[in-house]
Amino acid sequence: MTSPKKVLTIGDAMITLNPSAKGPLRFVTSFERKIGGAELNYAIGCARLGLSSKWVSRLGNDEFGRVIYNFARGEGIDTAAVDFVEGSPTSLNFKQINEDGSGKTFYYRYNSPILALSEDMIDEKILEGVDLLHLTGVFMAIDKKNPGISLKLARLAREKQIPVSFDPNIRLKLWTIEEARKAYKAIFPYTDILLTGLDEIRQINGSDSEKDLALFASDYSIADLVIKDGANGSKLLRNGSWTKAECFPVKAVDTVGAGDGFDAGYTYGWLHGYSPEELLRFANGTGALVTTVSGDNEGLPYLEEVKAFINKEEIVER
Repeated sequence: MTSPKKVLTIGDAMITLNPSAKGPLRFVTSFERKIGGAELNYAIGCARLGLSSKWVSRLGNDEFGRVIYNFARGEGIDTAAVDFVEGSPTSLNFKQINEDGSGKTFYYRYNSPILALSEDMIDEKILEGVDLLHLTGVFMAIDKKNPGISLKLARLAREKQIPVSFDPNIRLKLWTIEEARKAYKAIFPYTDILLTGLDEIRQINGSDSEKDLALFASDYSIADLVIKDGANGSKLLRNGSWTKAECFPVKAVDTVGAGDGFDAGYTYGWLHGYSPEELLRFANGTGALVTTVSGDNEGLPYLEEVKAFINKEEIVER
């Protein structure tokens, strides 16, 4: 039996506190504890699909840090590169859900333990046995030194001929679009697979026309340019040709984590040699299933669930 393909990602994780009632948080008296974080979501998504998943991070040496660490290990994630940091509390966020369904998120990540990560902690040993490196703009946005850490990882991956996927995952609460563009432009030359939302590529490139996107991909030698567009489906530019796929109709209850699920699905298909059509179908199916369950990562599906769903077979009760 061959060993599963291995992915590596790096990023923060947080305790997410969901309100028990709607309205301003000053009137909410209890919360449900969850776990979130784009890169951790991706790692979980890959692990549930049957990939070997390694996560690089730092957690506070506190009760919440242990909650996240134990949760990640329980999902089968390799946590050898996750360390605990003294004096830095594990980050939190509180969600507010208004009566009309809209909401806000309030972050408490001052002196986040992820700030303890530095470039000198990253070397080629961390990439041993890795088949794909996945980076996101969320980690890059948290601290001014993080783009340098991501770039070092990308360069090491290139030296070891490990493909790199990148999801900009723009967070304008954490930095400006100008800062984001500058950091992304340094990463793009090392990016083999770019997984971006349609609105994100507009902000990055200034245009989302297929002609301009083809020029953009050519300029940076991006092999797979993947555009995620929610209910409108997705499309892939490879070798100058576009492949498009419609979304799967589902009753969405929570879209948080859907993009991370799509990325995990695309990674699985790419590492297993799927055709462009199969790639988009599998990734769309994975992302769609995420939206059918409330929570940041609760809806990330297992391999058999995705296959049953996209093939219209009877699906396991979710």
